[in-house]
Amino acid sequence: MQFQTKKILVTVKAYPNPSKKYVETVCCAGVDLSNSQLVRLFPIPYRDLDGDKKFKKYSIIEAECATPSDDKRPQSFRVNADSIKVIVWFDTEKGTWQKRKEIVLKVPVKSMCQVYKEAEASDLSLGLIKPHNISFEWSKQSPTDRDARESCYAQLSFLDRAKDAIEEIPFSFFYKFQCAGVADCPGHKLSIIDWEIGQAFRDWRFRYPEEKVLLDKIKERWLDIANTEKKDVYFYVGNLKRFRQTFMVLGVFYPPR
Repeated sequence: MQFQTKKILVTVKAYPNPSKKYVETVCCAGVDLSNSQLVRLFPIPYRDLDGDKKFKKYSIIEAECATPSDDKRPQSFRVNADSIKVIVWFDTEKGTWQKRKEIVLKVPVKSMCQVYKEAEASDLSLGLIKPHNISFEWSKQSPTDRDARESCYAQLSFLDRAKDAIEEIPFSFFYKFQCAGVADCPGHKLSIIDWEIGQAFRDWRFRYPEEKVLLDKIKERWLDIANTEKKDVYFYVGNLKRFRQTFMVLGVFYPPR
């Protein structure tokens, strides 16, 4: 496997998943600064990274990346986690939305309808899309096999760091929307897998112990994030390795108007 060093603005961190092969992984994505294209970085053992390697979203990182042998999606790269260096983080407290925009908005903006077509024709697996008429839904999800989840963590070798199994979120969250500028768009419903929404559920349940109130607060927050009247809203979308036509909202880019 031949590695090359890339500089990437990280724009997406998905909620961690247990893995039989890697114990636990986080799928990340971002903008390759060399060509302004979206790239997927996997697997990232985020909770096992040393403190100086733990990057926030909208950090520029440098890392050794290689084309994986087990993932033929052209936007996917395997990362040497030991090579990760955090160069800079663009927060929003110091007027750095503009710095984020200067990088993100060089990525070609597509419609979700176009993404589906390109996924079929050319194996496109990541996209930056422009939605409108956005609504939010949730549904109760069936728990996965608890023993299977915990067995992933039980296989830790002496080189791995012990950690508690990541909590499974008992709800799935969705954005429903239409493609901006596409008159005949039939509408789309995509699940949201951003780490932040899972973490919000875990943190806010103590503040809002009544489940309906908690879910309403999450809905209120994620509709505010995607408020197209106040913000210039884009969705980062990506598909599943095994099911190339199944796309999800990986994150939201929402600079103020």
